[in-house]
Formats: sequence, structure tokens, C-alpha cells
Amino acid sequence: MKRIAIFPGSFDPFTNGHYDVVQRGCELFDKIIIAIGNNSSKSRYFAVPEMVTIIEGVFKDNPQVWVQAYKGLTADFAKEVGAKFLLRGLRNTTDFEYENTIAQANRHVNPELETVFLITSPNLAAINSSIIREIHRFGGNVQDFIPFNLSSLPVNNPE
Repeated sequence: MKRIAIFPGSFDPFTNGHYDVVQRGCELFDKIIIAIGNNSSKSRYFAVPEMVTIIEGVFKDNPQVWVQAYKGLTADFAKEVGAKFLLRGLRNTTDFEYENTIAQANRHVNPELETVFLITSPNLAAINSSIIREIHRFGGNVQDFIPFNLSSLPVNNPE
């Protein structure tokens, strides 16, 4: 039986930290689906279809990694794609508190779903998508924080 994991998130944008978690996850799972969800409490900076295309390009040479947008509950999406695992990265204890709560809720909705946490590599732990968006919004260079060329990606919500 294949070990399928989903790596859910808004990925707005996909960072080097996300890339690191996926690369390391490939050692643990046969297939990883980077699942771009729509967080109803967030307004997107980069549009989902463009981010799907960008992330597909980042992993074009890795047949273990798929990218798919989804709507609804992550636990339900996992059932749809046959994933038994959620892959999540943790930068700090604050992330753990938040992710632990979500893992418990997902397990309630889908009892067969196991959450696997990977600790973020230390050199990547200080940056997050919100910081990258803010730097980019004000014209700063963010290329050191993302695994793709940002100049070709249109901004969905510049304000």
C-alpha cells in the first residue's frame, strides 16, 4: 500500500521552508500532494491557479510530488485522494500549539488520518509567507526565501 501524504496550506507564497519540508517528506512517503486550500479567514496575495503552476514547476522533476487546489475540509480532501497522512512543518512552539489543535480536529473528522510533524530546518525557521508578502509588497527582494522566480508571478491583491 502506498504511503500518501498531503501537505496542506495556503502557500501564499510557497517558501523555501515549505520546499524543505516536502523534500524531506519524500524520504518518508511514496507520494506527497501539496494541497492548496482556501483559508476563508485570509485574503490571498497570489492567486491559487498561478501558485499551483509555480509549485508544479518547482517539482517538475520529482514524480513523487503532486500539486492540487482544494476546497472544504482538509480531512475530507485526504479521504478523497486516499491520503492517510498529513505532513506539517513546525518552526516553533507557537506553531506546535496551533498545529496540534488542527491535528486533533482533523483526526475527529477523519479517524484514519495521522499528522506527521517535521521540525523546520534551523536556517529556514525565521521566515514565513506573511513576512515574504510584506517585503514584496513594499518592493523588497524576496528571492532568497522562495524556490522560484517571483518576477513572473502576478500579484492578486497588492494592497
